[in-house]
Amino acid sequence: MRIDPVRTAIYGLPVVLAITLVFALTLALAREVAAGRTMPKTGPFGAWLTQAGDAKVVVKPCGAAICGKVVWLKQPIDSSTGKPQTDDKNPEPSLRTHRIVGLQLFIDMLPSTSNSWSGRVYNADDGKSYASTVTLLDAARLEVRGCAGSLCGSEIWTRAGR
Repeated sequence: MRIDPVRTAIYGLPVVLAITLVFALTLALAREVAAGRTMPKTGPFGAWLTQAGDAKVVVKPCGAAICGKVVWLKQPIDSSTGKPQTDDKNPEPSLRTHRIVGLQLFIDMLPSTSNSWSGRVYNADDGKSYASTVTLLDAARLEVRGCAGSLCGSEIWTRAGR
């Protein structure tokens, strides 16, 4: 059997290109992982700025649920005490000294559709938790909706940079 070098080169070129592409994509992904930028930009995961712009919340997976934790406050210091803001409206006295930065806002937030999660959301402004739905509207907007009985309210969070 005779091997034709021209035909081998023509038919082998797509294979070589595919292998090169896979290698380049793997290298790019390795750089993203090394830089700590592995959160997908199309899901709910990552940093979000609240509608008022006064807090940044990082959303991460928590088992089957999603978790949202406060990681930044525009006003981290309570002007009346001169100390970091705390969860002072929490109905549980032992939790009132916990700092707002680091506070978990999403409680048992489980998938309800392909782009929404249902559970409870904690509101540090009044110390209460509410039935809630979190919906990814698009890659840059997240709707957080809370309800107390039939009375509901929502706000749109925007994706924040690190």
